[in-house]
Amino acid sequence: MAVAFTKEESFETASETLLPDRVISPHPNLVTEAGLKALELQLQQAREAYEAASAIEDVNERRRQAAAPLRDARYLVARVRTAQLVPDPVSTDTVAFGSTVTFSRDDGRVQTYRIVGEDEADPKAGSISFVSPVARLLMGKGVGDAVEVGGHELEITAIR
Repeated sequence: MAVAFTKEESFETASETLLPDRVISPHPNLVTEAGLKALELQLQQAREAYEAASAIEDVNERRRQAAAPLRDARYLVARVRTAQLVPDPVSTDTVAFGSTVTFSRDDGRVQTYRIVGEDEADPKAGSISFVSPVARLLMGKGVGDAVEVGGHELEITAIR
Protein backbone atom coordinates (compact mmCIF):
# COMPACT_ATOMS: atom_id res chain seq x y z
CA MET A 1 0.00 0.00 0.00
CA ALA A 2 2.77 2.44 0.87
CA VAL A 3 4.55 1.71 -2.41
CA ALA A 4 1.41 2.38 -4.44
CA PHE A 5 0.85 5.61 -2.57
CA THR A 6 4.44 6.67 -3.20
CA LYS A 7 4.17 5.92 -6.91
CA GLU A 8 0.91 7.86 -7.21
CA GLU A 9 2.37 10.78 -5.29
CA SER A 10 5.50 10.71 -7.46
CA PHE A 11 3.38 10.65 -10.63
CA GLU A 12 1.30 13.59 -9.41
CA THR A 13 4.41 15.52 -8.42
CA ALA A 14 6.04 14.85 -11.78
CA SER A 15 2.98 16.09 -13.66
CA GLU A 16 2.92 19.24 -11.52
CA THR A 17 6.63 19.95 -12.00
CA LEU A 18 6.92 19.40 -15.74
CA LEU A 19 5.41 22.68 -16.84
CA PRO A 20 5.51 23.49 -20.56
CA ASP A 21 7.77 26.35 -21.57
CA ARG A 22 6.17 29.73 -22.08
CA VAL A 23 5.73 30.46 -25.76
CA ILE A 24 8.27 32.89 -27.20
CA SER A 25 6.90 35.19 -29.88
CA PRO A 26 8.28 34.92 -33.42
CA HIS A 27 8.33 38.74 -33.68
CA PRO A 28 11.43 40.82 -32.96
CA ASN A 29 11.74 41.43 -29.22
CA LEU A 30 11.53 45.23 -29.30
CA VAL A 31 11.49 46.88 -25.87
CA THR A 32 11.38 50.34 -24.38
CA GLU A 33 13.85 51.22 -21.64
CA ALA A 34 11.12 50.67 -19.04
CA GLY A 35 10.21 47.36 -20.67
CA LEU A 36 13.79 46.09 -20.48
CA LYS A 37 14.03 47.09 -16.82
CA ALA A 38 10.74 45.29 -16.13
CA LEU A 39 12.03 42.11 -17.81
CA GLU A 40 15.23 42.26 -15.76
CA LEU A 41 13.24 42.75 -12.53
CA GLN A 42 10.92 39.84 -13.36
CA LEU A 43 13.97 37.66 -14.05
CA GLN A 44 15.48 38.61 -10.69
CA GLN A 45 12.18 37.81 -8.95
CA ALA A 46 11.92 34.43 -10.71
CA ARG A 47 15.46 33.56 -9.65
CA GLU A 48 14.72 34.58 -6.06
CA ALA A 49 11.53 32.48 -6.03
CA TYR A 50 13.48 29.51 -7.40
CA GLU A 51 16.18 29.93 -4.74
CA ALA A 52 13.53 30.10 -2.01
CA ALA A 53 11.89 26.94 -3.37
CA SER A 54 15.25 25.18 -3.50
CA ALA A 55 15.55 25.58 0.27
CA ILE A 56 12.41 23.52 0.93
CA GLU A 57 13.34 20.19 2.54
CA ASP A 58 10.48 18.05 1.22
CA VAL A 59 11.57 17.00 -2.27
CA ASN A 60 8.04 16.83 -3.70
CA GLU A 61 7.07 20.22 -2.33
CA ARG A 62 10.40 21.68 -3.49
CA ARG A 63 9.70 20.45 -7.03
CA ARG A 64 6.17 21.87 -6.96
CA GLN A 65 7.31 25.26 -5.68
CA ALA A 66 10.29 25.49 -8.06
CA ALA A 67 8.44 24.55 -11.27
CA ALA A 68 6.86 27.90 -12.13
CA PRO A 69 9.87 30.10 -11.22
CA LEU A 70 12.18 27.82 -13.20
CA ARG A 71 9.91 27.96 -16.26
CA ASP A 72 9.57 31.75 -15.92
CA ALA A 73 13.34 32.18 -15.53
CA ARG A 74 13.98 30.23 -18.75
CA TYR A 75 11.52 32.46 -20.62
CA LEU A 76 12.85 35.68 -19.12
CA VAL A 77 16.50 34.80 -19.78
CA ALA A 78 15.60 34.34 -23.45
CA ARG A 79 13.63 37.59 -23.56
CA VAL A 80 16.36 39.65 -21.88
CA ARG A 81 19.01 38.08 -24.14
CA THR A 82 17.06 38.88 -27.32
CA ALA A 83 15.75 42.29 -26.25
CA GLN A 84 16.29 45.05 -28.80
CA LEU A 85 16.19 48.38 -26.97
CA VAL A 86 14.40 51.01 -29.04
CA PRO A 87 14.97 54.62 -27.99
CA ASP A 88 11.97 56.89 -27.53
CA PRO A 89 10.85 58.46 -30.81
CA VAL A 90 12.49 61.79 -31.60
CA SER A 91 9.50 63.08 -33.53
CA THR A 92 5.81 63.32 -32.79
CA ASP A 93 4.91 63.75 -36.46
CA THR A 94 4.04 60.08 -36.94
CA VAL A 95 3.14 57.19 -34.68
CA ALA A 96 6.16 54.97 -33.94
CA PHE A 97 7.29 52.37 -31.44
CA GLY A 98 7.30 54.13 -28.06
CA SER A 99 4.78 56.79 -29.11
CA THR A 100 1.74 57.59 -27.04
CA VAL A 101 -1.16 58.03 -29.42
CA THR A 102 -4.65 59.35 -28.77
CA PHE A 103 -7.42 58.50 -31.18
CA SER A 104 -11.16 58.95 -31.34
CA ARG A 105 -13.46 56.18 -32.42
CA ASP A 106 -16.50 56.72 -34.62
CA ASP A 107 -18.69 55.82 -31.61
CA GLY A 108 -17.34 58.86 -29.71
CA ARG A 109 -14.88 57.09 -27.41
CA VAL A 110 -11.42 58.60 -27.07
CA GLN A 111 -8.55 56.28 -26.17
CA THR A 112 -4.86 56.78 -25.49
CA TYR A 113 -2.24 54.04 -25.69
CA ARG A 114 1.53 53.83 -25.70
CA ILE A 115 2.94 51.43 -28.28
CA VAL A 116 5.42 49.11 -26.58
CA GLY A 117 6.96 45.64 -26.72
CA GLU A 118 4.93 42.47 -26.35
CA ASP A 119 6.02 41.67 -22.79
CA GLU A 120 5.22 45.14 -21.47
CA ALA A 121 1.87 45.59 -23.21
CA ASP A 122 -1.06 46.05 -20.83
CA PRO A 123 -4.14 47.58 -22.48
CA LYS A 124 -5.85 48.16 -19.12
CA ALA A 125 -2.84 50.25 -18.07
CA GLY A 126 -2.71 52.16 -21.37
CA SER A 127 -0.15 50.28 -23.45
CA ILE A 128 -0.50 48.00 -26.47
CA SER A 129 1.94 45.77 -28.28
CA PHE A 130 3.50 47.01 -31.50
CA VAL A 131 2.26 43.81 -33.18
CA SER A 132 -1.37 44.34 -32.17
CA PRO A 133 -3.74 45.05 -35.07
CA VAL A 134 -4.50 48.60 -33.89
CA ALA A 135 -0.83 49.51 -33.37
CA ARG A 136 0.16 48.08 -36.74
CA LEU A 137 -2.46 50.24 -38.48
CA LEU A 138 -1.55 53.39 -36.53
CA MET A 139 2.22 53.21 -36.96
CA GLY A 140 3.49 55.60 -39.60
CA LYS A 141 0.31 57.70 -39.51
CA GLY A 142 -0.01 61.30 -38.31
CA VAL A 143 -2.53 63.49 -36.51
CA GLY A 144 -5.74 63.69 -38.54
CA ASP A 145 -5.15 60.36 -40.28
CA ALA A 146 -7.86 57.73 -39.96
CA VAL A 147 -7.66 53.95 -40.08
CA GLU A 148 -10.36 51.29 -40.16
CA VAL A 149 -10.38 48.50 -37.59
CA GLY A 150 -13.10 45.88 -37.57
CA GLY A 151 -15.50 48.06 -39.49
CA HIS A 152 -14.90 51.07 -37.21
CA GLU A 153 -12.91 54.18 -37.94
CA LEU A 154 -10.18 55.53 -35.64
CA GLU A 155 -8.88 59.07 -36.12
CA ILE A 156 -5.55 60.06 -34.60
CA THR A 157 -5.97 63.23 -32.53
CA ALA A 158 -2.58 63.46 -30.75
CA ILE A 159 0.87 61.90 -30.73
CA ARG A 160 3.40 62.39 -27.98
